[in-house]
Amino acid sequence: MTASPIARQRMAPGVLRTRQATVGVALLDPVPLFREGLSALVARTPGLHWAGSTRNHRAAAMLQEQHRPDVLLIDSALDPLGHFTRMLTDSDHELVVVVLLRDAHRTAEFANRMFRRGARGLVPRHAEPAQVVQAIHQAPIARRYLDPAIAPLMSMTVDGGLAPHTTGHHGQLTRREYEVLQLISEGLENRAIARELFVSVETVRTHIKGILRKLSARDRAHAVAVAFRMGLLACAPDR
Repeated sequence: MTASPIARQRMAPGVLRTRQATVGVALLDPVPLFREGLSALVARTPGLHWAGSTRNHRAAAMLQEQHRPDVLLIDSALDPLGHFTRMLTDSDHELVVVVLLRDAHRTAEFANRMFRRGARGLVPRHAEPAQVVQAIHQAPIARRYLDPAIAPLMSMTVDGGLAPHTTGHHGQLTRREYEVLQLISEGLENRAIARELFVSVETVRTHIKGILRKLSARDRAHAVAVAFRMGLLACAPDR
């Protein structure tokens, strides 16, 4: 595969390095079947194109230099301390690194480390295809993108890091509360949320009460604002 020369220029946050209509995706992962699977997923997803994959750091650095993918997914087992992520993002400020978290690394400490090293997104390595595609699309426009399966376990601390099991002063959001919060942020009213989650409107109201209490929020809009500030929801695109 021959690389296309692309000028290195600083882009505004949320703007892809290329003027192409598609997002270039690459992967660093030790498992051939996983690499082939992600390649097939990208190939069949509109708006994405495959830039290549490899199992080792040296080849990944060469791939990034030659083919300049917009998003590089990295298996957390291949960069447990985040040094490779730091090297890549320091040399290419437009590169978006999304870390595929193995179960052993699904901790606030690890998330903190990877964000400090320059990663822009975290998603479970065993995530559903739609979750991976969402991370690829959201990470370039988000300050920090956390997959919904990870975000409920964490919230922002005073110094900007992540702390496990704390979402305000009254405990962490449950998985269902987080799903409701996401749908609220998308503008859905209670009845629409109930239909989306296959629950009653009264159940939705109960979840919203829990969200407001745990986020110390006055109302739905305030809860969404607090969630964005805490990093529980992906940031909106820069305008």
